Amino acid sequence: MTATDSALTLPDVLKVVASGTRIEGKQVTAALLKAERQTKQQRGQIPTEALLGTWRLRFTSPKKPAYKAGQPTRSGFYMPRLAIATISFSCDDNQLTIQNQLQVGPTRLRFTGPAKLLPKKNLLAFDFVRLQVLVGGLSLINLPLRSKAAKAGDFADTLVAKLPFFAFFAAQTDYIAARGRSGGLALWVKQS
Repeated sequence: MTATDSALTLPDVLKVVASGTRIEGKQVTAALLKAERQTKQQRGQIPTEALLGTWRLRFTSPKKPAYKAGQPTRSGFYMPRLAIATISFSCDDNQLTIQNQLQVGPTRLRFTGPAKLLPKKNLLAFDFVRLQVLVGGLSLINLPLRSKAAKAGDFADTLVAKLPFFAFFAAQTDYIAARGRSGGLALWVKQS
């Protein structure tokens, strides 16, 4: 199903995409850029609780999209149904954990590690400390990673400038959106 209605409002575009309907990539990228701008202008803060759970990557615009002459410079693309990319956040004993996983068929590549949210900037910094490769229920690889925080000594004391991060600018019950350290945009939908 494809929607190309340019009359959709910003929240409508992201909500429609989160519901499973496809809208032209440039329109989604424009909605993400607008949401990012509004969050920065309003200095809205996203609480940790809004990120908790498992989110499936729905749409990404990986090449540092921005506006030029009122139009987004990049289009972006929807994740193919064959590859399921998810990101999960959980919190135990006040320690936030991130899990990033890519699944193709029965094979899963999973990275996990600690995370911390800096609420004033909506930055979620993280550090992957474990790599797993699983096929079905069988773990083929389960290795610790030499992380950036491990090199610095301790994750809690590591400067955000030395860590990968996401700058979140939208967190609704059915979707979250962020700009990554590399400059790309991503829209994840709540995994059911």
